[in-house]
Amino acid sequence: MADTFTITNYVTYLDVEEGLSPHTIEAYMHNVNRYISFLRDTGILSPSGVTREHVTEFLDTLQSFGLSQTSISRNFAAVKSYHRFLLRENILSSDPADTIQVKASRRRLPEVLSVEETIRLVESPDCTTPAGVRDRAMLEFTYATGVRVSELVSMTVDNILFKEDIVRITGKGSKERIVPLGSTAKEKVLEYIRTSRSALAGARSRDILFLNMRGTPLTRMGFWKILHKYAILAGITKHVSPHTLRHSFATHLLEGGADIRIIQELLGHANISTTEIYTHVDREYLKEIHRSFHPRA
Repeated sequence: MADTFTITNYVTYLDVEEGLSPHTIEAYMHNVNRYISFLRDTGILSPSGVTREHVTEFLDTLQSFGLSQTSISRNFAAVKSYHRFLLRENILSSDPADTIQVKASRRRLPEVLSVEETIRLVESPDCTTPAGVRDRAMLEFTYATGVRVSELVSMTVDNILFKEDIVRITGKGSKERIVPLGSTAKEKVLEYIRTSRSALAGARSRDILFLNMRGTPLTRMGFWKILHKYAILAGITKHVSPHTLRHSFATHLLEGGADIRIIQELLGHANISTTEIYTHVDREYLKEIHRSFHPRA
């Protein structure tokens, strides 16, 4: 069947025009393909046949499947992006999704570790083993820089400027940012490079910093499993995900008095509103302190 829905061109648009990461493009395409499959099932074989009613029926179908409001919102964001593309390419003259509004999902506060919990976590690896040396360096590096897990597993050795104590991080949309590397993380990463990494490195290692025991780049799932293991060892009962250290990095900076604009820069957020969620976390922390120490709280 011909690509009547111009999916190939849409992927190119997301990549070249929108500058989205491969992971984000994959998520968009998953949702758009679901939408197109729904349209075909209802007899719509090209974008020109789509009406507002089709879009609302698609959203109602998602709700009937039991999807969360967050998932429905993500699907609708992909649908709107797809129709904007069709308008831009003059494939459609109007947007059937334009006047539809989806109830915004309530933004959950990210799970955050306390400073004491974070220290327990990063100090959990047994540094008498090569894997432990790597894991300690990896956890210290993640907490010191606030990197996303995708940025962590793609980090290269030459992007760490040890003399300047900084790290070059390539984030979403291939945007580069500079983040300081703390003394503890620097020490542990240097120890790992001198010992474990040199022992692990092989023909397929390239310049990737963190390698698995086969000498190939660590995957996101591989890091998640490592993190999960040390969360248990550290006796942490909270749900700990790869993003938890990033959230904790930002929250601890805010609690320490850092300006939110600086935190935005360090996290690589394009929009300050994304960073502002940490001000809510900080308010919860302040309320907790108030409850704990104020005589009339």
